[in-house]
Amino acid sequence: MFIVIRRLRLPPISVGRFQNQVWTPPLHALFSTHIVADKPILVRDFVHSALYHPLHGYFSQRPRSVGVLHSSIKFNQLEGRKAYMRYLDNIYKQNDISWFTPVEIFKPWYAHAIAEAIMRTANFSVPLKIYEIGGGSGTCAKGILDYIMLNAPPKVYNSMTYTSVEISPSLAEVQRETVGEVRSHIPKFRVECRDAADRRGWGDVERQPCWVIMLEVLDNLPHDLVYSENQVSPWMEVWVERQHGRETLGELYKPLQDPLITRCVEIMDMDEPKTTRSIAVPTLKGIWSKVYPKPRRCWLPTGCLKLLEVLHEVLPKMSLIASDFSYLPDVKVPGERAPLVSTKKDGSSSDYENYMDAKVWFPISLIFQSSFFIFKHILKMKLQVISNHLSH
Repeated sequence: MFIVIRRLRLPPISVGRFQNQVWTPPLHALFSTHIVADKPILVRDFVHSALYHPLHGYFSQRPRSVGVLHSSIKFNQLEGRKAYMRYLDNIYKQNDISWFTPVEIFKPWYAHAIAEAIMRTANFSVPLKIYEIGGGSGTCAKGILDYIMLNAPPKVYNSMTYTSVEISPSLAEVQRETVGEVRSHIPKFRVECRDAADRRGWGDVERQPCWVIMLEVLDNLPHDLVYSENQVSPWMEVWVERQHGRETLGELYKPLQDPLITRCVEIMDMDEPKTTRSIAVPTLKGIWSKVYPKPRRCWLPTGCLKLLEVLHEVLPKMSLIASDFSYLPDVKVPGERAPLVSTKKDGSSSDYENYMDAKVWFPISLIFQSSFFIFKHILKMKLQVISNHLSH
């Protein structure tokens, strides 16, 4: 498996986040309790519903949640970074869009760079196969197909396939429209509207080499939350439940039992070390935690872990290109690697301090900073399994 990882770091300034007033919802507001049934659910299931519920989810309510620029930005006409930021600010104010992805802002060059990287390393003795997870507006797919059509040998373009795996039906339709602007792309491109993390949707294992592209996908994958009441107490799973007789949500803490959460905790080495050089170290830490207890909250990329495990199983010879946010500014939700919970209206953004404030009366997005750390550890684990298998 060959993995190419690209990091994207947001600048301290967040375009469109200059006003932080929070406005009052209308009387007919639908609250997030509508996506929580009578039984508690894990935080990752709450996040998944808030983002992808077919009726109330963020991406379902906002079919144009990913912005599309009608023309490329003429960067040679912008005098420096300040002019660039002002230009972006005007774009956001003119469009009621939560964000424009880098592949959109830097089109067509961003997609062309990815296509060039693929062409330099792909094995053209077999037909080129590209899978894109969460293709957004289809700008990346069209840019890559355009570049290969113009720069690769005709047999490469004519025999290639480009499959977009998109969970949002509305975005899937936008992708078909975008790629369909070039008629010759149509027979090579298809959209499968499904959850890429669901193994059942992939069918048989793909034994041939292929490429997988994930741009700004990891930040919207479901995450779990674990909690510890002090510095030495064990981690506990966090569940979301409807509070009795109230239209509000609360948290429920349980010992670690979920297999996905447990694997993620182990990979990220969050457990206390089993051995220490001095017995005094854990003893002093225990005393300190009783005198000055400090609760701990940590967000786990369990959705990322599940997706990578599925991809490794069904596409064992894949080459992966991933790009995402490794840093997010102005996060108000507590906890390590906590999400940015926000909504946007009339060109201004409002941030929230509680992830359970996700009200369905106006779509609220949850964006997580991506942990490329877990990529490295999952890869090491998988390569070790392959090595052990071959040695036997």
